[in-house]
Amino acid sequence: MIIEKAAFTDLQSILDLQYLAFLKEAKAFNDLSIEPLKQTIEEVISEYQSVVFLKAADETGRITGSVRAVQKEGTVFVMKLIVHPAMQGQGIGTRLLLAIEKECPSVRYELNSSVRCPLNIKLYERLGYVKFKETRTSEDNGFVYLEKFAGVKR
Repeated sequence: MIIEKAAFTDLQSILDLQYLAFLKEAKAFNDLSIEPLKQTIEEVISEYQSVVFLKAADETGRITGSVRAVQKEGTVFVMKLIVHPAMQGQGIGTRLLLAIEKECPSVRYELNSSVRCPLNIKLYERLGYVKFKETRTSEDNGFVYLEKFAGVKR
């Protein structure tokens, strides 16, 4: 597997993978209205102008994962860590997250996850992220916000 910066020509494949990865989650919770399923190629292209996109590709060049990040006011915000559903649990997400941290050095990193995705939260915690806030959009839904400080072992 190779992890590298995504090219402009990769954006449609990344968006297609995003739909596939988040569709699995949306179906599990009977909620097809989540933002990643609504994002258009035009929005991804616009985002590409100011956001770092990394991709993971297999030996054939097929994109199997992706992650995005943007730095604002001393914090790198990690967004849309995705892995092909058939390839989850093989370390691709871990490698992508570590790669985006290396690509975007910072003192502080922040990301969020749905409270309904405990495996995602466990991955982030295993890599040193700590919960600092939780918001609720309904009784059984909301977001957990996690942060990580460079050089701090937890």
